[in-house]
Amino acid sequence: MEKAYSFRFYPTPEQESLLRRTLGCVRLVYNKALHERTQAWYERQERVGYAQTSSMLTEWKKQEELDFLNEVSCVPLQQGLRHLQTAFTNFFAGRTKYPNFKKKHQGGSAEFTKSAFKFKDRQIYLAKCTEPLPIRWSRQIPESCEPSTVTVRLHPSGRWHISIRFDDPTIKPLPVTDKAIGIDLGISSLVITSDGDKVSNPKHFKKHYRRLRKAQKNLSRKQKGSKNREKAKIKVARIHAQITDSRKDHLHKLTTQLVRENQTIVVENLAVKNMVKNPKLSQAISDVSWGEITRQLAYKCRWYGRNYIEIDK
Repeated sequence: MEKAYSFRFYPTPEQESLLRRTLGCVRLVYNKALHERTQAWYERQERVGYAQTSSMLTEWKKQEELDFLNEVSCVPLQQGLRHLQTAFTNFFAGRTKYPNFKKKHQGGSAEFTKSAFKFKDRQIYLAKCTEPLPIRWSRQIPESCEPSTVTVRLHPSGRWHISIRFDDPTIKPLPVTDKAIGIDLGISSLVITSDGDKVSNPKHFKKHYRRLRKAQKNLSRKQKGSKNREKAKIKVARIHAQITDSRKDHLHKLTTQLVRENQTIVVENLAVKNMVKNPKLSQAISDVSWGEITRQLAYKCRWYGRNYIEIDK
């Protein structure tokens, strides 16, 4: 069963410099390819695919003004083009909106496949890095597992994370139980089960609202382009990160408990995208993260041999 672990890491100054350049190059290549594909369609009604953008990348690297693209690993650049292809595939299938350009202030990510990293002595060595990444191993990868891909991510808060994907043979189905449960997702009560149990809404956003509002007001007063504005931006991003972390931690504990205790879990299929259009409820709905709850329940049921069923409203 394929699984991914996410860890925080603290790069050395040399590693951070290389990683920031890599993320910048990935963003540049992605945006240039998106521009070329968009222009080809609107001007000539031509569809440009991954193969054509890969050839474009080869030509871009030969240009003197883009010579810096050769200073970073080529694998994350190619992976960025593959992700763009996936984004277009989903768009034409009606699953998502048209791909957007990537922006620097959003952080960024770079994906490395097996040819661009080494997993040696339980340490990760990325291409063009001589030293292993200083990862804070909050849990160990099973001994028999070899990573297939690693993704390095820089968050707007300035935190670095690495996601390590591998095939985990240690995941085993849980003992079969005859218990089935229906779940109703709400706002005042986050979860109401068919047994009558209620899980209260912890309201993570509300707990940090005053701090966030103060930080955002402070940011609005800073001069654009100044160092103080950048510091204020990071402070706002860190509060958002705290909200996200506390929300995810709570949801993981909740969904794991539900999966362990029940053989079958039935959830109502909610049209969250339409519901958040209501300005009076949008913030509350976003805070409870119904989509994240159903996502976690779906993959955990798949891991542990449970039945996950979504029914139409």
